[in-house]
Order: sequence, then structure tokens, then C-alpha cells
Amino acid sequence: MAELLKDVYSKAFIIDLAEQVLYVYPEFCSTAFQKLIFDAEWNDKALKARMSTITRALHRFLPASFEQSIVILKKVAPRFSGYEALFFPDFVEKYGLEDYQTSLQALEYFTRYSSAEFAVRPFLIKYPEAMMAQMFIWSQSGNEHVRRLASEGCRPRLPWAFALFEFKKDPQPLLIILEQLKDDDSEYVRRSVANNLNDISKDHPDVVIKVAQNWLQEKADGLNNSINNSIYNNRRRLVKHACRGLLKQADPTVLSLFGFHRPENIKIIAFNVDDVVLMGEKLGFSFTLSSPQVLGKLRVEFAIDFIKKNGSSAAKIFQISESTITTNCKNIAKQFDFKKISTRKYYPGLHHLSVIVNGQLISKKTFSLK
Repeated sequence: MAELLKDVYSKAFIIDLAEQVLYVYPEFCSTAFQKLIFDAEWNDKALKARMSTITRALHRFLPASFEQSIVILKKVAPRFSGYEALFFPDFVEKYGLEDYQTSLQALEYFTRYSSAEFAVRPFLIKYPEAMMAQMFIWSQSGNEHVRRLASEGCRPRLPWAFALFEFKKDPQPLLIILEQLKDDDSEYVRRSVANNLNDISKDHPDVVIKVAQNWLQEKADGLNNSINNSIYNNRRRLVKHACRGLLKQADPTVLSLFGFHRPENIKIIAFNVDDVVLMGEKLGFSFTLSSPQVLGKLRVEFAIDFIKKNGSSAAKIFQISESTITTNCKNIAKQFDFKKISTRKYYPGLHHLSVIVNGQLISKKTFSLK
């Protein structure tokens, strides 16, 4: 059985953490700290609950002064990294909201070892103008983790975090940050910029379409050497990832922006879908794309209209391929696995499977899930 994410907070991890804190703060009550963490509910706690328990236990046994506690935690933080070290920025989020300067310096420091993208959000709400000015300063940092925080922390719809409703209503303040980072040397940072734009596209597709057009045209106009070509290719990847939701929605402007035109003369032949698939098994389907001319640049997807608990259905789109096809026909065979997953529940009944080419539904067939 695969190890659960929450199990990273093992007894050995907590003992190591206690020893590291004790080394820099001899008054630390290591035994009491561990006892407080491993209470009767520990085994049932999920990842985030365990992280919060560690944060609260640190607060209980560190100095009452937030500033003094941060001095100690800064000495300990470099010995830990990854998502398991999120309790460092979480400490700032929970106990530092009233000490703006100390907290901002701490978040900038801790994000180098684990991300402060969640912890920074309450500060954006309480100090919106000052924080956006700080985010712009961070976007110019020499450290890629700090620059990424400038983009990731202000995402309107950051997963596993509360939404920033002001930015959902008006994303314009975010664009100043994203403009600063769009050609960042780090793919890690550029991917965050793309994810921020994708968040914005869910509420303001017109804003993201305009940004996409401007950013691509801006670099296309300056193509005259290998360096510019490389920057353009990086930016094109960024913009395309930012527009992934709009591409799935078959926005005609975005499809055209990336060279996907209406499939006027393309037909589907030999379209076969298994009549019946059982829960936990795989649905097989195949088809051939055919055209009198070369097929050209195609984005091929399939959609399944999944039945919901109330009997209605909702379509989910999955990408098959994206390529330039230099022949006039293309055979495609795929499977969809109906194994149990945590993010989607399947219900038996009659379903539809559709083939989509460059945003256009070409053909549809039914199958039964039992």
C-alpha cells in the first residue's frame, strides 16, 4: 500500500524537528512538545490537520514574542524542505498577522525552503495595497522561489486555498506582477504565471485573451536572433498553458491564436465504442480521421457525458493528441479507465462519448456503464 502524504509527519520527523529547535533554543520543552502533538486524535488527522497541530505545538513552547519565535524558526527552517515544511509559513499566517514587517520578512525567508503561497493570502486581504507593492518587489528578487511567490500567492483561485474575491472581480492589479515575470529565466516561475492567468480566465476570459494576443505578438515582432527565438518559445508555452481552459472550452479566438482552424472537410469513419463497460474496467474506442486533403494541425479530444447522482449529466473533456498531421487520414485507438478515483464518482447508466477536433464536435456514440 502506498504511503499516505500525511505520514511524512512521522514520529522520527517530529523527534528530528524537536531536536533541531532544542539545539537553537535550549529552553524548548521537547518531550512536552511531542506529547502535545501525538494526542489521541493524531492517527485520524489528515495532512493539513497534522501540519496545524505542529504549528500550534510550536507556538505553545516557543517564546511568547512572535518576533523571538521567528528568529528561532529561521535558524531551524533550512534543515527542512518541501511540503512537509509548510508549518513554518503556517506559523506566520496564524500568529503574525498583526506584525506586518516581521511576517513579511519571515515569509520571504521561509518560501525558499517551502512555499508561502498559502500563508501570504490573509496578508493580501488585510493589507491589500501594501501587499501588492510587496509582491512587485518580490517579483524582482534574485531568488526564483521568492519570484514565484509573487505570482502564486496572489492567484485568484489557488487550489487548496481560499479564493481572493477582490482579484476574481478585478484582476488588473495582478497583471502588473505577471508582466514582470512573463519572461522569467525560471520555468518554475513562468508556470506559476500561466496558472495565475488560467485562474483569471475562469472569470475574465476576455482579459486573458487580450494578454495572450499581446504577449505573442510582442515577441513575434522581435524575432531576429536565437535568444529572442528562445524567449518567444518559452512565452508561447506559457501562454498556451495559461489558455488551456479556454482551449478546452473551444474559444474560437484562442484556437485560432494557436493555429487550430475549423475542421471543415474532416470526417470520422470507422468510429467504434464498446457497447458496455463495467465499473472498474476500461472502455475501448477507436476511429479514423479522414479528409480529402492533408489533415494539418489538429487538436483531438474526446468528451464523456458522465451521469451525476441526480440523473443529469456533465461533460468532461480529455485530450488525445495535438500535432500537425501530414497525411489525409489518421487512425486513433484509446481507452478510458473507469477505476475508482477520489476526484470523480461514477454512476451506472447510458453515457455518451464524443470526438472533438479543433473545438468542434465531429461525432458521438453511446455506451452503457454497469
